Amino acid sequence: MRSLAVMLFGHFLVCISTFVLLVGASRQQVPLSQHEQHQATANRTVSPQLFADLEELSRIVDISYCVGDLGLGIQKPFSCASRCKDFENFELVKTWNTGPLLSDSCGYIALSHSPSTPRVIVAFRGTYSISNTIADLTTVPQEYVPYPGGDAPDAPKCANCTVHMGFYTSWRHTRAVILPDVLAALAAHRDYALVLVGHSLGGAVAALAGLELLAAGHAPTVTTFGEPRVGNAALAAYIDGRFGVGSAAADDDDDMPRYRRVTHADDPIPHLPPAELCYAPHGAEIFIAKKDLPPEIGDVVRCVGDADPACSSRRSWWTRFKLWQLFFAHRDYFWRLGLCIPDITPGVEWDGWSEIDLRL
Repeated sequence: MRSLAVMLFGHFLVCISTFVLLVGASRQQVPLSQHEQHQATANRTVSPQLFADLEELSRIVDISYCVGDLGLGIQKPFSCASRCKDFENFELVKTWNTGPLLSDSCGYIALSHSPSTPRVIVAFRGTYSISNTIADLTTVPQEYVPYPGGDAPDAPKCANCTVHMGFYTSWRHTRAVILPDVLAALAAHRDYALVLVGHSLGGAVAALAGLELLAAGHAPTVTTFGEPRVGNAALAAYIDGRFGVGSAAADDDDDMPRYRRVTHADDPIPHLPPAELCYAPHGAEIFIAKKDLPPEIGDVVRCVGDADPACSSRRSWWTRFKLWQLFFAHRDYFWRLGLCIPDITPGVEWDGWSEIDLRL
């Protein structure tokens, strides 16, 4: 219980820092106009295939919370106290934890073997500790230089791009630990797709990892849940261009896009850091409009552009919710994410403890 208390205290610091930044970001929130209301009805629901893919990936990224100083771990071939039993055809390659002095990045690499879809999966854990909170708040922008840089023919320069220093630092520490294993897995399984998935801070790291692996000649599919803003408008446009997302035409044409930035009703994190600090969202947004779990396929819509006013950008959440409600909104993506215990859904009991007991 002591470790649980430490973890929840870290979550509380996240909520406090989020609230301070929301005061500035809330100035951008305006009521829906008639035009925006028309856009809301025109938004496209996702296909059954994409809905099923996102739901599965939410469980896959939830397992990453078993990794870290407070997690219970993942054991080979693929077992844990969370949802590992849902993936009988998975094989654990490795877990990583860079530690609190190196941005506390955590996650795992796994192989998904047939009859499941053959994939090399890299799952990036979200904010979980005080050191993650510090990384989240290191909002000072720095120049973004694509890796491997100008020498790579498939890596165009990102003119005037800046990136969140904390997120970029977290990725730099992570890449040294995981890149050799990811490349070795891809070399050994050449017919396997590369899938990156992250929640919260892990979503920002997954975005930067996706850009780097794309520049290195691979074809990653990136899915993020509650991803914060990674950099400025130039970087947002760069991500859109590299993954072929963001425009209405691109969003219309691809039923299974290469980038999926999943947001949730009332989640404040996709709006942080705010525009006042020169941060901007990129495209590929998929919006879960339903507040309560679980969402149905009709509750999940494809959005247009980088900041569709009919999607997550429409809400003025901070004026209507308490901090703990905003915190839950950041966790409720198909399932309630963030604790390495099985089947966490509101109202479900686990070993005599109710879900509300464990989280408050």
